[in-house]
Amino acid sequence: MKITNTGTSSDRLIGGATAIASSFEVHEMSMDNGVMKMRPVTGGLEIKPGQTVELKPGGYHVMLTGLKEQLAQGQHFKATLEFAKAGKVDVDFAIEGVGAQSPGTAGGVVPGMGGMKMK
Repeated sequence: MKITNTGTSSDRLIGGATAIASSFEVHEMSMDNGVMKMRPVTGGLEIKPGQTVELKPGGYHVMLTGLKEQLAQGQHFKATLEFAKAGKVDVDFAIEGVGAQSPGTAGGVVPGMGGMKMK
């Protein structure tokens, strides 16, 4: 998923929610001396004006825990992203195979995002 801030002030992706999991968090994966570390992004993921942030495996990503159902490739599920300033934004996620690197399904400027554009 790519999120572009087309507004004039910074915002932060602070979390989200979905009916298919008990927890929806923004995480960061990094390597430190050959050791992979994964942790929640404290204070949310900042998106500066004009900046595009990509959430994907191996970097910033969404972590769903406590899945309530089996997920299958090709299915979709709805979730809500929560931004510090723009508030809540509903999105649709496509479930892809392990290692898939295709862009997300949301496109264009999302209503209510205060200048945020998502792909």
